[in-house]
Amino acid sequence: MKFKIDTREKFHAITINEPALAANMTAELDECLIGIQQNVVKNVVLVMKDIKSMDNAAASYLVKVQQRFYEKDASFVICGLCPEVERFLDEGEFLGLMNTAPTESEAADIVYMEEIERELLRE
Repeated sequence: MKFKIDTREKFHAITINEPALAANMTAELDECLIGIQQNVVKNVVLVMKDIKSMDNAAASYLVKVQQRFYEKDASFVICGLCPEVERFLDEGEFLGLMNTAPTESEAADIVYMEEIERELLRE
């Protein structure tokens, strides 16, 4: 799987450079995500603008990964979904379980807001 990682102040933006996301492609991404969770900056914005299709197992994987991040007090936001993938996720009842944003900028805003929320809850 081809993907690019850009590290920002509060999150890592991971852009998947593939036209499809299938379950057999998620192992490499998972290794990367596990490594990120060990960093000081452990929030992730997953940019999926190039993904035109995915299978149910990959969608289920993304839901599980998001839950794993939230259990570790980290954010996991998916952005840039094309209309076909968004429709697929909605029909499969995955979309309502995912934290999504239309753009990377809006996903970053979600990460910043969740960081503030976690800080307030710690006080």
